[in-house]
Amino acid sequence: MSLTLSEVVRIAKLAQLEMDQAHAETALVELNGIFALAEQMKNVDTSGVEPLSHPLAAILGKLPLRLRDDVVTEENAREAYQAPAPKTQDGLYLVPQVIE
Repeated sequence: MSLTLSEVVRIAKLAQLEMDQAHAETALVELNGIFALAEQMKNVDTSGVEPLSHPLAAILGKLPLRLRDDVVTEENAREAYQAPAPKTQDGLYLVPQVIE
C-alpha cells in the first residue's frame, strides 16, 4: 500500500492539520516508508517462533516469573471511605440525578 500526495493532503484536512506542500511531500515519503516496512514485516515467516513473555527473554533466555501470590493485603475500609459522603446506600455512593 502506498499513498499519493492528494491522499496525504486529504488526510491532513480530515485531521484538521494545516499542511503546506513541502510538509505534505515530506509526510508522503515518511508514510510510504512506514507502509513499506509494514509490508516487509508482514512477509516474514514467523511460523515456529514462540511469542516472548517478556522482551528481555530474547536476550537473557528464560526469565523467572516474579509474580506475587494473589492474596488480599489490605482490609476492607469501605465504611471509612464512605463516612464523609453525603449519601450512600448498600455500599454505593448516591449522587443527584443530572440527566432527565
